[in-house]
Amino acid sequence: MLGVNLRPAVARFWNPVVRGLVRAGVTADAVTLTGTLGAVASAVFLIGNGQLFWGAFAVTLFVLLDMLDGALARARGGGSLYGAVLDSTGDRAADAAIFGALAWWYSGEGDNRLLVLLALLCLVLGVLTSYVKARAEGVGLTCDVGVVERTERLILVLVGTGFTGLGIPFAVHVALWVLLAGSAVTVVQRFVVVRQQAAGRPLPPRPADAPSAPPVP
Repeated sequence: MLGVNLRPAVARFWNPVVRGLVRAGVTADAVTLTGTLGAVASAVFLIGNGQLFWGAFAVTLFVLLDMLDGALARARGGGSLYGAVLDSTGDRAADAAIFGALAWWYSGEGDNRLLVLLALLCLVLGVLTSYVKARAEGVGLTCDVGVVERTERLILVLVGTGFTGLGIPFAVHVALWVLLAGSAVTVVQRFVVVRQQAAGRPLPPRPADAPSAPPVP
């Protein structure tokens, strides 16, 4: 929920940048792709090779673009359905790259099987957190709850990774344990909310199941 509270401040910060990008003809989709590809490349080639501080720093810079594309889309007259899908897919790709890179490093030269397990569990729970919300919204429910959403997830993993890169012992251990617990609670919270909203409600009919209109005489 931290991301919701930060949006007004972030919007004020990005306003001058957004105006400049609009004048330059830059699209929101281009910003989304740049942020996603940059975050994935930074995670794979820096974090995945043990450059934990610089990897976390670079990923953070590219992740910040995720806060820019929505504002840019609105400034250009509103977003598109394609842009919304692209943005959501990019978020999942960046998240997977970060945790995958940690798992890769600690399964090799990093040599810490516990951190491999924690990174993979956090990755799975992050996917579940997003999927429950997306599936709920797909059937007409709302699911805007959770102690650990994407903003909190990124802050925890990137701060823990960066501090570890600076030589602070067990920083990434603490970050992943906290993230694991918070993500598990978030998944449970979302299922509880969905169950409450869905009580007694049938599935909406699919287009193929909808009754056909009577023939016109």
